[in-house]
Amino acid sequence: MLRTSSLRLCGADDLDAVLALLDEDPVVNAFLAARVRASGLEPWRLGGQVWGHVVDGRLDAVCYAGANLIPVRAGREAVAAFAERARRQGRRCSSLVGPAAQVLPLWELLEPHWGPAREVRPDQPLCVLEGPPTAPPDPLVRVVEPHETDLLVPACVAMYTEEVGVSPVGHDGGALYRARVEELVRAGRCFARIEDGRVLFKAEVGAVTPQACQVQGVWVDPSVRGRGLSVGGMAAVAELARTRLAPVVSLYVNSFNAPARAAYARVGFTQVGTFASVLF
Repeated sequence: MLRTSSLRLCGADDLDAVLALLDEDPVVNAFLAARVRASGLEPWRLGGQVWGHVVDGRLDAVCYAGANLIPVRAGREAVAAFAERARRQGRRCSSLVGPAAQVLPLWELLEPHWGPAREVRPDQPLCVLEGPPTAPPDPLVRVVEPHETDLLVPACVAMYTEEVGVSPVGHDGGALYRARVEELVRAGRCFARIEDGRVLFKAEVGAVTPQACQVQGVWVDPSVRGRGLSVGGMAAVAELARTRLAPVVSLYVNSFNAPARAAYARVGFTQVGTFASVLF
C-alpha cells in the first residue's frame, strides 16, 4: 500500500501522542519528556516548537526545535523532513543533540545550508544506573541550599566553559544562566561538596520524569582533581537522585573523556546507547 506522510506543528491535542512516543525510551528522551510534561506543547511555554512526522495518520517521530534541535525516533524519511523544515526556517538553535543515528544524518543534510559547526562530537556514550551505586557515596556531597547559589554559580560557569568551549555569560552578564541555576537549586536538583566556601565537586539533575532522570554539569575543582572526588561524588549524586527523583539515573559523556568514563564505570553506570552533539 502507498504510505502517506506529512510534517506538522504539534499542539495541545497531540500531547498524549507525543508523550507516548517519548515514553517508548524514557532514558534517551528524558530531556524532552521532562520539558513537555512540565510545559505542554504550546511554543510560548515550551520555549520551542515540536514538529511531528505523521505517517498514515499516526505520529511517527518528532523533533524539538528550540535552543536545541532534538530528533526523536526519526528514521530516514523523518530526518529528511525535519532537515527540510529546519533548512527553510534557518538556524535558531545552539546545538543539535540526541541519538547519534539520528543527529548525524540530520547534520549531514543541514551542514551545506547552515555552514560549518564549531564542533561535532559524534560519539557520546549514554549510560544508566538502575540500582544502588557500586562505589561508596561521598558523605559530604549534599543538596545545595538556596543561600549557597552565589558559591555554586561560578563553578557552573567554569564547568560550562570547560565542557562546551564558550562561556554561558552573554550580553546579559549571565543573568539567564544564573536564573537556570537558581531554578535547579530551588527544585533540589543541585548537589555539591562545599568546604570552606569552595565548591570542590558539583553536579545537577537537569531533567526528571517519573521513569528516569539525567545528570549534567559534573565538575571537580581543578585544584583537587586526581583525588577520587568524582567517584564518591557521582555515587552520592546517583543515590540522591534515584531515591529522591527517579528510579533510573542517566548521563552522557564524551568518548574522549577517559577519566570521567572510568569514574562513571566505577559507580556502576553502563552504556546503553550513543548520543552525538553538533555545537555552534
